Amino acid sequence: MTSILRVALPVPLNSLFDYRVDGEVAAGCRVLVPFGKREVVGVVVSQSATSTVDHDRLKAVVRVLDETPLLNAELMTTLRWAARYYQHPLGDVLQGALPVALRSPRDLPDSGIAALRLTPLGEAAHRDAARRRAKRIDAVLEALAAGPLPSVELAKALGSNAGLRGALAHGWVERVRIAASAIGRETIPAPRLNDEQRVAADAVISAGGGFAPFLLDGVTGSGKTEVYLDIIRDCLARGRQALVLVPEIALTPQALRRFRERLGVEIAALHSGLGDTERSMAWLAAARGEASVVLGTRSAIFVPLPRPGVIVIDEEHDASYKQQEGFRYHARDLAVMRAKALDVPIVLGSATPSLESLANVAADRYRLLRLTQRAGLAQPPALRVVDLRSQRLQEGFAAATLEAIGACIARGEQALVFRNRRGYSPVLMCHDCAWSAQCPHCERALTWHRREARLRCHHCGFEQRVPRACPTCAGLALHPVGEGTERIEDALRAQFPDVPIVRVDRDTTRGRRARDALFDRLPDAGARILVGTQMLAKGHDLPHLTLVVVIGVDEGLYSVDFRASERLGQLVVQVAGRAGRAERPGSVLLQTHDPTHPLLSVLLNGGYRALSAQLLKDRRAASLPPYAQFALLRAEAPEQAALTAFLTAATQSASDPAIVAHGPLAAPMPRRAGAFRGQVLIECGDRTAMQSFLPGWLDTVRALPGERRLRWSIDVDPVDLY
Repeated sequence: MTSILRVALPVPLNSLFDYRVDGEVAAGCRVLVPFGKREVVGVVVSQSATSTVDHDRLKAVVRVLDETPLLNAELMTTLRWAARYYQHPLGDVLQGALPVALRSPRDLPDSGIAALRLTPLGEAAHRDAARRRAKRIDAVLEALAAGPLPSVELAKALGSNAGLRGALAHGWVERVRIAASAIGRETIPAPRLNDEQRVAADAVISAGGGFAPFLLDGVTGSGKTEVYLDIIRDCLARGRQALVLVPEIALTPQALRRFRERLGVEIAALHSGLGDTERSMAWLAAARGEASVVLGTRSAIFVPLPRPGVIVIDEEHDASYKQQEGFRYHARDLAVMRAKALDVPIVLGSATPSLESLANVAADRYRLLRLTQRAGLAQPPALRVVDLRSQRLQEGFAAATLEAIGACIARGEQALVFRNRRGYSPVLMCHDCAWSAQCPHCERALTWHRREARLRCHHCGFEQRVPRACPTCAGLALHPVGEGTERIEDALRAQFPDVPIVRVDRDTTRGRRARDALFDRLPDAGARILVGTQMLAKGHDLPHLTLVVVIGVDEGLYSVDFRASERLGQLVVQVAGRAGRAERPGSVLLQTHDPTHPLLSVLLNGGYRALSAQLLKDRRAASLPPYAQFALLRAEAPEQAALTAFLTAATQSASDPAIVAHGPLAAPMPRRAGAFRGQVLIECGDRTAMQSFLPGWLDTVRALPGERRLRWSIDVDPVDLY
């Protein structure tokens, strides 16, 4: 029987497309359909007996790709809600929920994990100790004697495939696919939870199978991960699945290792550092119920969970949970909606909770759980301001700071120097005529990467060689202005020539192996000085680290972004939390030209709790989020006149008494990658009123003259105004 499928396609249109098909196809299944002159993969949204399109004009589905839905009913419902809330085409949303490898019409990968095991001949060969074999083959047989091993783990254990090739050739080893549950793992005993940890874990566990949002506000080093693990162990004991989100790829390897060691199960990992096939395998393992624990970054929120038990969002305050291109969702907020749809508890954990989550606690929407003490014998670090006024700095360092680093090294401890700016210097300037290297496409300074002898734009990617002389006056007095992590590293090497130094930023962690190897070195006492960006600010357990130095504090004190104070407070507390996590006390030095700034005074005297309370009071008085709703229309065009005309018309069309339209506004970065940029800020005091206004207004914007001659997007609940 022929019926009509309503299919969402990955195109920038707010509409579904009708196709005819023989038989029944469930919502959430992928189909290959003709679209124009090409064939595309879409997702079935619904099935009907009729269509508004004439039957003769309806095209037939080329192929049904799935027998059962890849996106289950709960996920389809949640994604349709997300498309409406974030004002994004449903087809793009559904495609974004699928791993890249599943957006093509290729057959699905086999289930299970690629592994190797001994054949009966191999078992006999292993028992025959007297038989002479190559040592490498013996190593393979010994490694597999206890049972099958995932191919990846066997390769790591052997360090070479030479013995494996020989064992396969003899017929002693065979390739198989095994369920994640078939992999036996030894577990490390869990430490006993302290009273606060036990209360927090029990509160979540006692929520059972019902929706209950918790904010776990725990100071750095208080053992939030131990609480997560205890909750997940209970979840696994009930035969349920757990989804854990972390904000950074850098945190994933150590989290994977810790979770595997403690839970004794295979963990499905999902992050952009993996290949397309690896991501699709992990996604499918979760969707099929084979993976009991899923750990990943932002996009892991789209994993189907047929046996849901709990969702955990670590470092819930982190801005990286917000997608900044295309479908601009916030993974934390979407996780709360998924937990509600799945009827499971959700834990939002942080030492510096977002003001949004704290406001939800105040409104009794979330339950607050507190961990006020560091685990074990560790004590909170002491924060101290280093006054830079009237001081002569050495490559950005005060004399007192260098003295403190030297004393730390002399004690055999680790020091961390934090600078949230990579490269050697953010500006290269001519001392004779004041020329500076600028990006021709962005009107922003090019960052000097000295070791690569390149000037790079960190906004659009443009780069060029470093000139030998000033292009304006031909002078040779080209000097760096400001410090990046590369310059700080060089300065510290000159100051402490015999001390091992490790730099951690995007430049030193390119590539999965390089990144993993570098992070494995961090806890080692041999890496005496660590220099890095925000990649070092959270999640890392460094037992030998006792001193943290924060450079560039003043930049956060005087930003025009209304969120800058919150972010600076979070950053300082998070990076400070790396110090003194073992039995040795820690200290934190904040270099600043404004030691009496109110923000620093509140942070030093009352900590993040006092700062967040003050910021919430300020936000309420100013009608800023979380006490108001923002939506940001961003646009860019090759010509300023076209941009201004479009934004002016968009602002004038926003006529609704419930909202206030601010615009046209210049973007904080008015030109990027050769395009002129601007925006319109929509402000509303009520979320429901904002959602009622946006669809009609955006339809009007799409109909504006010249709309197709520029690029524009809508960002609901923007985390920054860039």
